[in-house]
Amino acid sequence: MTEETPGFEEQPDVPSGATSEDAESKAAEPKEGAAAPAGDATQTVGLTAELDQVRTALAERTADLQRLQAEFQNYRRRVERDRIAVKEIAIANLLTELLPVLDDIGRAREHGELVGGFKSVAESLETVAAKMGLQQFGKEGEPFDPTIHEALMHSYAPDVTETTCVAILQPGYRFGERTIRPARVAVAEPQPGAQTVKAEKADGNDGSSEVADKENGGPDEG
Repeated sequence: MTEETPGFEEQPDVPSGATSEDAESKAAEPKEGAAAPAGDATQTVGLTAELDQVRTALAERTADLQRLQAEFQNYRRRVERDRIAVKEIAIANLLTELLPVLDDIGRAREHGELVGGFKSVAESLETVAAKMGLQQFGKEGEPFDPTIHEALMHSYAPDVTETTCVAILQPGYRFGERTIRPARVAVAEPQPGAQTVKAEKADGNDGSSEVADKENGGPDEG
């Protein structure tokens, strides 16, 4: 019977050349073919679910950011468009107030009264108005257009084929695409019956053959 020394436990056999620490680490290693602990699989599933949630949240935040960016761009364009519209309205209102002065300058020029210092001031004012975008329109002989012309006088003329502006009583003005004031004109329409006569002449039948037939007692019979 072998006596056991108190305070000492049996140690596993350690190969020669190996330390006790190597033996302990080898003993702690899982054996080949052993199944992974169930806790690791559960942790992996949880991490995958959290990753999917993060990806979903990121996609939602990205979509929100893109929507906000698009709304901001639309807001900037709308503000810029409104700013330009307000500016154009302000300039158009100012130019409208200047139209009576420009009419006086035009009448003075027609009567030969635009001389001296008054002429220089008048031309400077017209130049400034033109730089601001004011354009004058309305010429004699152009077709009447009710969208830009205002007819104050009406007559008939045999030498026109359509309603025509025969006199410019007051020039019209526009600012960009906006008509500030239509041109006030006198118009002439074709003489009633003139189109019929012209059509007969174009066909080579001016009525002279009928007169000749009547004078000769009518066309020969048989």
